[in-house]
Amino acid sequence: MAAQEIDLHTDDGTIAALDFGGSGRPVLLVHGSGHNAAAWTDVAPHLTEHCRVVAVDLRGHGRTAFDSHHAEQYWRDLAAASHALGWEHPVLVGHSMGGYAVTAVTAAGLVDPAAVCVVDGLVLDEREKAVAQQAYWTTSEALEQIRVEFRYGWSASAEQVRAYIDQCAHEAPDDWLNRGSRPELVRSVLERSFSSRGDGLLRRPTAEQIAVISAPPPDSAVYPSVDVYEQLTCPLTIVLPDEGFYAARRDEVGALVEGRPERALVEMHTHHNVPMAQPRELARIILDSV
Repeated sequence: MAAQEIDLHTDDGTIAALDFGGSGRPVLLVHGSGHNAAAWTDVAPHLTEHCRVVAVDLRGHGRTAFDSHHAEQYWRDLAAASHALGWEHPVLVGHSMGGYAVTAVTAAGLVDPAAVCVVDGLVLDEREKAVAQQAYWTTSEALEQIRVEFRYGWSASAEQVRAYIDQCAHEAPDDWLNRGSRPELVRSVLERSFSSRGDGLLRRPTAEQIAVISAPPPDSAVYPSVDVYEQLTCPLTIVLPDEGFYAARRDEVGALVEGRPERALVEMHTHHNVPMAQPRELARIILDSV
């Protein structure tokens, strides 16, 4: 059964989402930077026998038309999305940037989840160092880097976009981020990443959106630094791929779960893009956390 496009209405605008159906414990799936709800297409069918599954497009991404104007809006939207769905205690699952989003909205007390599952989306630095690291992503050097590598903010004709997506789908088996992913899934995620703009199409998010969400006030009560985990009391599962962004910091990740029986660290043999490269195994981990 194909996912159904749904709109989740909030005070700031409409969040686009894919409703994969199912019944049981509600599960909200949250993508990483540059991705969108379609990234969960191969995970969701393994969940729906036991869970009610919805994936959202964060603001600035996919078919959610509005952008972030300050750094916390995109993760605060998860509370609004849960409310719009009528969910009181969902399981929150986030990949990469989405991993921080589900952590932050829980730490802020805006959602009271049954459990949180973070998929290679951690914040491990103390606040002083984290502030400096976050500041880098607002620099012209960093923004140019992501424009070149991911084409964030690229305006192009429909023909140019088709050629680009065809190329990415063809190169998926050997691409560092998409290796192991179905080429047609890579195509679906990219197609959802472009929005109409004038006579052409715009690749979202833009680099400017990355700069906005990378600049939270250093004195924020909830900040992307390791102290945020002190504010979580619900069950927490951390998925750590051995070729992922945080593999070299395995001891620091382990320290987050040590002595905490409600927390678990699950290691996998794969790279950063776990939802697209290892959907069946990730679904099993999610079900174990429900």
